[in-house]
Amino acid sequence: MFNCQRPDFYEQEIINNTKMLEKFKDRFTRYEIARILGARSLQLAMDAPVLLKLNKEEKDELNFDSLKIAEKEFNSEVLPITVRRPLPKKSEKTVKKLSEEEIKEKLEKQIEKREKEAKKLEEMKETEEKDDEKDIKEEGEIMEMAKPEDEIEEEKGEEEI
Repeated sequence: MFNCQRPDFYEQEIINNTKMLEKFKDRFTRYEIARILGARSLQLAMDAPVLLKLNKEEKDELNFDSLKIAEKEFNSEVLPITVRRPLPKKSEKTVKKLSEEEIKEKLEKQIEKREKEAKKLEEMKETEEKDDEKDIKEEGEIMEMAKPEDEIEEEKGEEEI
């Protein structure tokens, strides 16, 4: 019967990985290491040149596995990969804690501003309506009441045509 699990092999891999993490702990996070190894492994899988000189025995030992070759290159520090970490911009403003009284004052000021703006809008609407009414009265656009006499005159005009 064929046993595909080799506990000694996996234990050795775990030991090697923890050693690698400890070695580069001050320079890279484990996520950055994983990203670097993944990127380099992909490059090797797409026939990128190996940056280490490996003899035939080492290649056979690594079993031409791109991830293992990438780990070996990473451990020997020959990878030309840089890591850029986006850092927050420094701000010179200091944030101070507001007391309850200051919070209430700010809220009252905001409410007052909103009320003033609402009053201004109402006044503007009223003045616009008044101006429109004046314009309509001046221009005479308001319709007059219909008189029955006008309708009779229109009917007579249609009969003549």
